[in-house]
Amino acid sequence: MHPVSADDLIDDDDFDRDERLPYWAELWPSALALARHLSRRDLAGTNAIEMGCGVGLPTILALSRGASVLATDHYEAALDFTIYNASTNVDLEPEVSELDWRQPSMQSLGTFDLVLAADVLYERKNVAALADLVPKLLAPGGEAIFADPRRDEAPMFLKAMEERGFEDTIEDATVEQGTRTVEVLLHRLRR
Repeated sequence: MHPVSADDLIDDDDFDRDERLPYWAELWPSALALARHLSRRDLAGTNAIEMGCGVGLPTILALSRGASVLATDHYEAALDFTIYNASTNVDLEPEVSELDWRQPSMQSLGTFDLVLAADVLYERKNVAALADLVPKLLAPGGEAIFADPRRDEAPMFLKAMEERGFEDTIEDATVEQGTRTVEVLLHRLRR
């Protein structure tokens, strides 16, 4: 389930404060690609975090495959939808937390075996924040998976991750959504 119209959720005060828009309210092709990838993995015993969970599809798939998941987003409403969708579809509930990538509270987060993100590289300001945050979130031997529909900012993020010692294994995914076909790259990042 997701809101009928993301445009109806635009809050002028949120936008004036930090240019925040309700991107979370859409089910993006990258979330579908990441969820499909997760559906093929055994995640039993895996401790995962989803960055920018939106309506929670990758979180739901990770839960259904045995992971414990902390779903995070900058919007409280996104977390509410994620909880509802998880409890309705897999009868499981993720932990949830609001998270601002530019000012994270690391003490309350911890580290994770798996960091998940779908279509979060749409703004330049997210690149540096995520490149700084992801290495702090990953436990030794952990993996970050970023599903991206070839956004302009993605190469800058991947370069920043390479400079931090990460290798990128890329998997192509084709997602048909309605009348459009979207090519999504799954970047599997490991040190």
